[in-house]
Amino acid sequence: MKVNGLILAAGLSSRMGSFKPLMPVGAETLIERSTQSMLSGGAHHVTVVLGYRAAEAEAVLRGRFSPKRVSIVHNPNYESTDMLASAKIGIAALPACEAFFLLPGDMPAVDSETFWAVRAAMQSTGASLAFPTLEGRRKHPPLISARCVPSILAFDGTGGLREVWRQYASETAEVAVDDAGCLFDADTPEDYRRLLRYVEKKQRVFEPRKRRNACNARNQ
Repeated sequence: MKVNGLILAAGLSSRMGSFKPLMPVGAETLIERSTQSMLSGGAHHVTVVLGYRAAEAEAVLRGRFSPKRVSIVHNPNYESTDMLASAKIGIAALPACEAFFLLPGDMPAVDSETFWAVRAAMQSTGASLAFPTLEGRRKHPPLISARCVPSILAFDGTGGLREVWRQYASETAEVAVDDAGCLFDADTPEDYRRLLRYVEKKQRVFEPRKRRNACNARNQ
């Protein structure tokens, strides 16, 4: 199954007070990390929708990722439109695929294994939608079948995308994941501080394990 990804990062970052996409998360910017996690999670191609300060974010993405893997489109009306408008712009620009992940650009801590788990859930069930769940609640990123695209593009926005998802209630798969990264977005300075603490803690846990695995592989 060919799967692409869509990241929405056109907003004004008004609640944060700083430009979220270029805020540091470890050695990367927030938008780089979000994009890389989606690619590592099996997305063949990622489309990023930019708006506010688009040239700055685009320069960072162009410097990191090949255009063959990451493309950029713009929401010129980012000041007066919502996330749905950006989603429609991005969906219209997606390369051909059977399904695509949808992720707000301020969620850089989702583990790549979560993407793979959601993909497996869709493949095994033939669902039109697949969601990761944590503690029984649906989280990002949903995986959306191309079958849903006409409904999304025709949707007037009333009730948010949840209204579209309700149309596919009988065609929706869920998969439980053990990924607290699904809980962390970065809307406010306090959200950002919590995100950084989570990422730093995760790195302390996993980096020694990665080094041990690499050492064991060399010694085999």
